[in-house]
Amino acid sequence: MNKDQVKGVGEQVKGKVNEAVGKATKDPAKELKGDLQQGAGKVQKAYGDAKEDARDDAKRGRH
Repeated sequence: MNKDQVKGVGEQVKGKVNEAVGKATKDPAKELKGDLQQGAGKVQKAYGDAKEDARDDAKRGRH
């Protein structure tokens, strides 16, 4: 697991929390912030996954 994967998952968790707080307090801005954080976290994790896959392929001698 690389730092992008870890940061991506962390951002998704923060986003879930912000979304839940936004819903509970009826704060649409906080809810939207949570949604955006989750999306950004998914993108960052996917980037980390791709880097990890490329590194694994390179170790196996695939190009």
